[in-house]
Amino acid sequence: MSHLNTQDLHVSTDKAELDVPAIHHFLSTQSTWAIGIPPATVQRAIDHSLCVGGYIDDRQVAFARVVSDCATFAYLVDVYVLAEYRGRGYSKRLMAAVMAHPDLQGLRRFMLATSTAHDLYARYGFTAPFRPGTLMERYVPDIYQP
Repeated sequence: MSHLNTQDLHVSTDKAELDVPAIHHFLSTQSTWAIGIPPATVQRAIDHSLCVGGYIDDRQVAFARVVSDCATFAYLVDVYVLAEYRGRGYSKRLMAAVMAHPDLQGLRRFMLATSTAHDLYARYGFTAPFRPGTLMERYVPDIYQP
């Protein structure tokens, strides 16, 4: 699946179309989870992930990244729509493209972490962990801060 056109939003998994400086700018200055992330870290993350970009004309306005073995597990991260483009259904279109991707079918576990968009992700089958006591994490929230 390289392209999925939905109304005025063009959705693509082609990494050549990604505006990496724009992605870095959003993540490092506007996200709630990656403030201060270095450009090289963003690039390395993109290089090793399945990425979905959302575009209006030639401007990237949305992004999502999935870390996966494409067989059993996936982790959805870095999902955003630029503030001035929110409220138009673009996050739903971006998520529909992620969930329809052929490499992400039949996974045993698909995870994400969110503090604000539970309703969006619930539309695609995401719930609180079935057995939260079995999950652990190593979390360093201020890793990108000096």
